[in-house]
Amino acid sequence: MSLEEVLKAVFPLLDGVDLAACMVVCKQWRHIAKDDYFWKCVCMKRWPSIGKRPNPPTVTYYKLYQTFNKRQHQRTLLPPRLSFNELEFFIDIWSEDKLIFSEVVPGPVLQIGIKTPPAGICDMLKFHLEGPEYKMTLPVDPRFTVPWSQTVSVSVLVGRKDSNKVACIIDKSLFDYIDRTASRALAFDFLVFSPNYPFISGIRAWISLLFTEDGNDGVMDVFKDAMDVFGIELDFCDAANSEEEVLWLLDMLDWK
Repeated sequence: MSLEEVLKAVFPLLDGVDLAACMVVCKQWRHIAKDDYFWKCVCMKRWPSIGKRPNPPTVTYYKLYQTFNKRQHQRTLLPPRLSFNELEFFIDIWSEDKLIFSEVVPGPVLQIGIKTPPAGICDMLKFHLEGPEYKMTLPVDPRFTVPWSQTVSVSVLVGRKDSNKVACIIDKSLFDYIDRTASRALAFDFLVFSPNYPFISGIRAWISLLFTEDGNDGVMDVFKDAMDVFGIELDFCDAANSEEEVLWLLDMLDWK
């Protein structure tokens, strides 16, 4: 069996990435791999129903694959129109009906975050705070404590200094999930976007209370009746994991 016959037997079994790689091996392989039959096999595996069309596509299957495969590649974001220097965050936390935390936090403060995690926090939270991932955290000073038995809620607004407009991030949501293994109490709300973006929805903003609950020997005290909150974290892990992505997300909110 000749090399060309071997290639023609193998190429229909490859996926698009491998078949494209074969095209750069040499001129002979490229000439054979460009046969649209092989790309039809690729497209049929990826979109089986496309082979049921009564008429063939107006472009080659090779072009069809190129067009739709390119859309999967992450595009570079344009520079955001906002900056954290122009933003301030209004954070209010209630325990039952009592206001226990109320601060106007400049955007750069969230960027600086918690530089040195306090002593006594669990390893999981320490690794998270010291890790390289993008984070927006705020040290709480003075700390406050929250009894486990009380209902805690939070609201977060964001303001723009350039236009004096305000948008809602979280509207009186409850910290109804407590992960004691990671020393975090979490609340979330769905973001409300401008009518200019009618097809964007279902994106959540999360806020976490970061706490300690150590006994005198430095070990977690499961019988302690309150969490000692030393920090707050805001994130949009469903949709934004970098400074640029967060700023674009905030820019699309329903500013009033």
